Amino acid sequence: MRLKQEEPADPLAPTQAFESFYLRHFEAITRFVARRVADPHAVADLTAEIFLAALHSRHTYRPGRGSETGWLYGVARNVLSAERRRSEREARAVERIVARRLLDGDDMADLTDRIDAEEPARRALSAMADLAEGERALVELVVVDQLTVAEAAQALGIRVGTARVRLHRARRTLRNVPGVSAALVMEGL
Repeated sequence: MRLKQEEPADPLAPTQAFESFYLRHFEAITRFVARRVADPHAVADLTAEIFLAALHSRHTYRPGRGSETGWLYGVARNVLSAERRRSEREARAVERIVARRLLDGDDMADLTDRIDAEEPARRALSAMADLAEGERALVELVVVDQLTVAEAAQALGIRVGTARVRLHRARRTLRNVPGVSAALVMEGL
């Protein structure tokens, strides 16, 4: 006889719960985006889009499968992947379109500072470009974004054991890449 499993509580349903969720994760998600994107306008827009996507897909969060942080990073990766695909299509179709929402001086300065602070991480991500997609994504989440291996596995939709094997392979490969320090390769365990 199977016990009826209770549906997980929706941590984002009430307005106050979403506001609390947003405030808990805003800085981490903004840093996540700033490590991958150098335009302050795009960082602001993508961060907002990630939280909007999280709100719309909140029904997919299952507390028993991992932390809300791991789930949110998975949402963020999906949003950034979709954005990259959209950008590539647009770049092929249109030579130059620049559409930006206005940011005030304080917002622009804050985002510029965050982007500058994440420059070393962008260089490391560039050095990892030759890794297989699964290995690169795992290293990004564990080493650069400081997720646990379990949270990164959840974000990528793979098992923890698979994540550990991929991480080991990626670190072995990165030890021989110029510009990637041994400390960077070994952090995040």
